[in-house]
Amino acid sequence: METVKAYDDKYGKKIPVIAAGGIFNRKDIARMLSLGAAGVQMGTRFVCTVECDVSQEFKQSYLDAKEENIVIIKSPVGMPGRAIKNKFLKDLEIKGKLKIKCPYRCLSVCKVSEAKYCIALALVNSYFGDVDHGLIFCGQNAYRCDKIVTVKELISGLLAELEAA
Repeated sequence: METVKAYDDKYGKKIPVIAAGGIFNRKDIARMLSLGAAGVQMGTRFVCTVECDVSQEFKQSYLDAKEENIVIIKSPVGMPGRAIKNKFLKDLEIKGKLKIKCPYRCLSVCKVSEAKYCIALALVNSYFGDVDHGLIFCGQNAYRCDKIVTVKELISGLLAELEAA
């Protein structure tokens, strides 16, 4: 069985390990804690909360997603990312490169002349609801989100599941 350990720093102090990625429910949390993680980090589940300030269209993309809609893409700076396949990504596949004017120049490693799209603009578009012209980053379990809940409801549900286990 694999284990997650708290590593000693050079002074002999324990450094807690926080597990992240693919953690969706009680079972995932319990597994990471049983392997020795001090805690877990969850992102995807919190997108579909009332308190998350992305647009309703962004949240709806998670609710409508199917497992096969979640793909790994290469960002303009060469890093991989997981996103929901939408009109934006389909247009990018067809056209190869979108006509862009990058108003941000936010990343020094981004070469606008070579980029297929402006990642900042794509993220801002989807954040504000223009998901047809935006990038919808997500976790591998985004397709499992099935309703919008409050953070309190989400945490209460996870804690109740953990206690019952």
